[in-house]
Amino acid sequence: MKWRAGFSWRGASAPPLVLCAIALSPLAIAQDRQLIWSDEFNGAPGSPPDPAKWVYDLGGRGWGNHELEVYTDSRANSHLDGRGHLVIRALEATPGQFTSARLKTQGKFDFAYGRAEARIRIPYGQGIWPAFWMLGADVKSRGWPDCGEIDIMENIGREPDIVHGTVHGPGYSGKKAIGKPSQLSSGRFADEYHIYAVEWTPDRVEFQVDGQTYHTVTSASLPVGTRWVYDHAFFLILNLAIGGSWPGNPDQTTKFPQTMLIDYVRVYRQEAAP
Repeated sequence: MKWRAGFSWRGASAPPLVLCAIALSPLAIAQDRQLIWSDEFNGAPGSPPDPAKWVYDLGGRGWGNHELEVYTDSRANSHLDGRGHLVIRALEATPGQFTSARLKTQGKFDFAYGRAEARIRIPYGQGIWPAFWMLGADVKSRGWPDCGEIDIMENIGREPDIVHGTVHGPGYSGKKAIGKPSQLSSGRFADEYHIYAVEWTPDRVEFQVDGQTYHTVTSASLPVGTRWVYDHAFFLILNLAIGGSWPGNPDQTTKFPQTMLIDYVRVYRQEAAP
């Protein structure tokens, strides 16, 4: 597979937006929207993610990024904690051998336009790569990057105070993807939960952290000669990768296990004006 949760655009000419941690109420964020899909991860401790909502990517093929982990459906790598959170855990099975989990809604749920958000507490450490992202639902027929990819949140562990929002499409994928970093004014994203979101319309994708917009891509802003491929349904993905071309591999400073906690994932549709 060639699609990836990575290779976000770097070397921006403009500095990253610096954010203070602000917890916006979901009600305040979504007061003019209709909730059309969600997972609050309520369930018994140790139970699996809801199979009616999520399926697994499995295996250790490097995922187009030279990643090191093998993705499994083991409860050791993904489970509910009994307190309303999904736990995605990366383990070092043997020295240099890692397992983790990658969950997606492909075949269960996809949508076109609206707001997708998740409240997540990410881990940190060299070679650690958590992500919340979306792929075009036509990926099997059109392939990547023609299907489109929207990386709502990516972090590489050596930058604990920075997350990235990125789009990949034909002519602007991989190292040429269109993205921007968002930086905290103090502390690390791993210190607490943050809300990562996109507002998506037929000609616009807007990236937010804790309700603050830091990056916007429009059909008019694409490089000359490239195509807008965010005009159809996408599905959701959550994963915790280890190593790869962008974050680099874990080193002696990296501690395991590494844990990504997801409080909820919600998708809203804009309500029609009265």
